[in-house]
Amino acid sequence: MHCLKRLKTTNPGILQLFKNAGIATRVGADSIVLSKTQQVVSLPSWVAASLHTHRASHQKSDAEQGQSKNRLMSSMEDLLFYTITEGQELIPLSQFISALKKNGLLTTDPRLRDCVRQMRQSTRDSIGPVMMDKKLFRRCVGNNIMLLTKAFRKKFIIPDFEVFAQQIDKMYDSAQKQEGGQVADYIPQLAKFSPDLWGASLCTIDGQRHSVGDTKVPFCLQSCVKPLEYAIAVHELNSDHVHQFVGKEPSGFKFNKLSLNEEDKPHNPMVNAGAIVISSLIKLDSNKAERFDYVMDFLKRMAGTEYVGFSNATFQSERETGDRNYAIGYYLKEKKCFPDNADMTAALDFYFQLCSIEITCESGSVMAATLANGGICPITGDRVLSAEAVRNTLSLMHSCGMYDFSGQFAFHVGLPAKSGVSGAVLLVVPNVMGMMCWSPPLDRLGNSVRGIHFCQELVSYFNFHNYDNLRHFTKKHDPRRRSDDDPNKSVVNLMFAAFSGDVSALRRFALSGLNMEQSDYDSRTALHIAAAEGHVEAVIFLTEICKVNPHMKDRWENTPLDDAMQFGHNVVVSVLQEYQCLYADGDSASNTEEQKSQLDTLKSIV
Repeated sequence: MHCLKRLKTTNPGILQLFKNAGIATRVGADSIVLSKTQQVVSLPSWVAASLHTHRASHQKSDAEQGQSKNRLMSSMEDLLFYTITEGQELIPLSQFISALKKNGLLTTDPRLRDCVRQMRQSTRDSIGPVMMDKKLFRRCVGNNIMLLTKAFRKKFIIPDFEVFAQQIDKMYDSAQKQEGGQVADYIPQLAKFSPDLWGASLCTIDGQRHSVGDTKVPFCLQSCVKPLEYAIAVHELNSDHVHQFVGKEPSGFKFNKLSLNEEDKPHNPMVNAGAIVISSLIKLDSNKAERFDYVMDFLKRMAGTEYVGFSNATFQSERETGDRNYAIGYYLKEKKCFPDNADMTAALDFYFQLCSIEITCESGSVMAATLANGGICPITGDRVLSAEAVRNTLSLMHSCGMYDFSGQFAFHVGLPAKSGVSGAVLLVVPNVMGMMCWSPPLDRLGNSVRGIHFCQELVSYFNFHNYDNLRHFTKKHDPRRRSDDDPNKSVVNLMFAAFSGDVSALRRFALSGLNMEQSDYDSRTALHIAAAEGHVEAVIFLTEICKVNPHMKDRWENTPLDDAMQFGHNVVVSVLQEYQCLYADGDSASNTEEQKSQLDTLKSIV
């Protein structure tokens, strides 16, 4: 029955739990709680949930085999429920929402749409505070069981997200103290923003979200749209075609200088000349409305379901004060930088429109995360941009994205980024997360004072710099590494949980995939410790749920049953004696095919 035990796996407890979905191994709760003196021990409800009858035939009908996946999913739901509730049968709905937030999942996440709808329905149907039980939990979880299991098993890219978010908040507070810089006033609409505004949002490639400050205030992308329109152009036309019209090298000049490279091309897509040419390439044969809608659709898909709008006032202000850009446009036209049949004034209007697109820090962070995730929006799973477009965009952001500060930013921060005169800084940590920082006061180079300070703090504390050594650079913190990655520490924590009878901790370890059979320096397992201390619930959890091996011996050749007998824990003795019999029965060859089927089903859903 338990031949999964023979597999070399890092998490036999989880495998055995899933296996137990189809086969329970107890006749009833009473049979395991009667000692030789007939002493009765009350059992928690999570134990009763696992003690269903099955001592009959091991043969499964075709209908039962067809329901195998449902039973496995049910067991995952049970373990996840009791992990979140710490063994309780009822918790306030707000506690469940708080548990999601600690792992970086927000109720606005489109992946949790069905879950949130169920919670809202329960809130409407309830007179008082809504309490979540297992039935409501299963309705809410629905198709999100794999996402939530991944979250609570700490398998997201930032496993200890709550600690990470707290550190982000400290960096935000530090940057807020920076009071230098001036709000851009050469575009009148930009001058209206308060210099005190300051917000920062992040989104990881797993869709973990955190925001602090003024993150819901709309602002215009301005130059932050340049890498996005370039990515769209490469996605649509391919890199070779795009770079027939624009170069790849840093210019060494101001972003709005009338300057071309030796081939009479704009130096790169991150300066105004390059961005104006790129805008002429996108949907060249379409009318103005269709071109604008085409880019807006891309940006909305990059932002998932977050806000993307348009500021007509800023657009009109751009047109009225854009003499420098008009001069650049005519210079490009003179040098024949535009493709055939391109209209220079239409390209400029389109460029002004794109700069006037509005976002918030929250929507901008999802856009950045889409770039960090290879072109796939992390909160929708939608493939928005090709891998080639993302790679080329990040390369140019790294070398040219921060105006005349690009070299220093690449040296000190070492991450792809793009700044805009609205005070925005779009930052990408490839394969980890995206960030959008926004604060209107700018330094003399046109970059957000607080945004630059925040980026420098981020890379000073975390090893996010592209050239930080992840293995040997110990002075920085790696948020991608779990705090309990040390195998020695995990053994100590497991043994301490067994010693204290902390079933909630044991449940968390099992959900995280920890090997529940690992032993200490005396070859004693968690079952040895729990049995010696007489913790009935812990023993039942390790046997009924985790299906650990009861025959393992310590260095004195004692089994867990020997320890329970030595210290006179009669109830534990009864539990282990019956479990040993069932465990021995489970080794029969007749169950091999059944277990193989269970394992195949497990692999298919995990």
